[in-house]
Amino acid sequence: MVHKFVIAVASAAVIALSLRAFAQQTHGTADQAKAMLMKAIAAVKADKAKALDMFNNGEGGFRDRDLYVFCANAGDGTLVAIGNPNLKQALGMDVRAGQNSTGTAFGAEIYAAMQKPEGQITAVSYVGPTPGVDDTLVAKVTLVTRADDDLGCGVGYYK
Repeated sequence: MVHKFVIAVASAAVIALSLRAFAQQTHGTADQAKAMLMKAIAAVKADKAKALDMFNNGEGGFRDRDLYVFCANAGDGTLVAIGNPNLKQALGMDVRAGQNSTGTAFGAEIYAAMQKPEGQITAVSYVGPTPGVDDTLVAKVTLVTRADDDLGCGVGYYK
């Protein structure tokens, strides 16, 4: 009887840990965000118009779980691509206006990161709601870089 109890407890622990590991897979990692950003930059350099279309449609591997690409004009900050289907209304807006529900204006930091030389990746940290879960604010980091002479792009991940 004790042996069966120990097996049952061990089985429950394995299942609980497996479920937790599965739940963690719903969020992209820092490495995956960086890889997506580098892939996006390569796509912009190959064919900018096609790349922006793929970003906006979440095609070509540019939307994965909660990871997506966004891009803005480096000159005026106008958002020209957003891979998040829940933020499509922000297309055409100025990235500098971006702020969370606490009033933290992270958009100005994202825009400043887009002004840096090509190849320099800047991490912008802030809090944002977990997509598809609730409005609870959690730590988020957006990796941002200049894609070409007049375009900056980013990919964010939750910590």
